[in-house]
Amino acid sequence: MSGNGMFAVMALLPIAFYVVLIFFGIYFVIKAVKYMDAKIKLDREKNEKIDRLIEAINKEKNH
Repeated sequence: MSGNGMFAVMALLPIAFYVVLIFFGIYFVIKAVKYMDAKIKLDREKNEKIDRLIEAINKEKNH
């Protein structure tokens, strides 16, 4: 009887592996999207600050 149980576990092992792999893939994609959203937001803020600095420098040069 224990041989049949071991066979069932071995048969389900690849399926469990694929399910875990799919969940890891989904988790990775979600984390990557969240990271990119945060990075885009920070890049926009940085670009706005750089634009303000450029405007301030140009105003000083004109006066």
